[in-house]
Amino acid sequence: MALLEHVPMRPGFPSFSTLIPTTETLLIAAVGAIAFLLIGFPAGLVTGSMLAVTVGALLGRPMKIPLPLARVCFVITGTLLGAVVTPATLAGITTWPLSVALVVVSAALMLIATTFYLRFVHGFDQLSAFLGASPGAFAQAITLAADFNANMRGVAIVQTTRVLVVLVGLPAALALFGLAASAPPSARVAVDAGSLAELAVLVGVSTALALVMLWLRFPGGLLFGALAGSAILHGGDFVHVTLPWWLGSPAVVVLGALVGSRFANTTVAMIAEYFWAALGSATVAVAISAGFVMVVTHLLPLRTADVLIAFAPGAQDTMMVLALALHLDPVYVGAHHLARFLIVTFVVALTAPRLARRQGASREIQRRKRPGAFED
Repeated sequence: MALLEHVPMRPGFPSFSTLIPTTETLLIAAVGAIAFLLIGFPAGLVTGSMLAVTVGALLGRPMKIPLPLARVCFVITGTLLGAVVTPATLAGITTWPLSVALVVVSAALMLIATTFYLRFVHGFDQLSAFLGASPGAFAQAITLAADFNANMRGVAIVQTTRVLVVLVGLPAALALFGLAASAPPSARVAVDAGSLAELAVLVGVSTALALVMLWLRFPGGLLFGALAGSAILHGGDFVHVTLPWWLGSPAVVVLGALVGSRFANTTVAMIAEYFWAALGSATVAVAISAGFVMVVTHLLPLRTADVLIAFAPGAQDTMMVLALALHLDPVYVGAHHLARFLIVTFVVALTAPRLARRQGASREIQRRKRPGAFED
């Protein structure tokens, strides 16, 4: 789910002790983003910042992105995503029902196959394997792992590594096969003196809808609310401006750093302990996703790059940032990740307590069978 749900909320201005690690995190993220941009890596801003901050975290540096800053960046990113929408883009929605149905089937198969892989190849208990396998439900999986005394470290590393593999691997794969877009699908004019009124409307509507979605606890509400407001204005041809690059690019860098900061307080030894489980489970999920991408692109007149990111087993807000960086169709990508998230969240919420009860009952039976155990 959203990257922010596991971040504690601290009202007020950041303290000096928070400001120092935040500044360090942003500097490291900027260096990584600029380096990847210079070498021409697709989606270099987000992938470079994420990898640089991940390395910093694994080296023991206190990587941290404050919640207020992350929230502002989600609103900015959502507003930029909505600017890609045009009336022509919205006309393609009629071809989506089959694609959305297939992404749901894909998510179900990912969940089943990855659970079996973690359970029988790497010896995870059934509940931990199930929570580690749930695609795009990081916050929910970690919360349930803590509540039901599952292997929280294993679940966190498996989930985070999958996002890492997707964020680095998919842009590279798109570039390798010549599928990465080199320019946005629609051109919007930059901000000038004559467009300040339109810009004010764009920022106001996008921010208002983002806050409403957040208040309603809508999944990824800040990003999807801002996207909806911007998409309505641009898709309806009401405004023709977008946010300047010097505002959008730093927002993408910050959100990449937010993903990398998940590895804070994680050592290299911890990663090594679950490395093959994490990499193998990510491979299983990506393989299933790739199979469905081939089916969808064969059946429907959709761009391969759009379908690839829409079916990728990553967190919905992370995939939306990637869609922005790769200049893809945000409405198509967002609709599919939202559909998958809702299904996965519902299934995990129903199944995890049952697995926990079954696992608890099994442990109790084994305890009673031990020599000297109390028997009724």
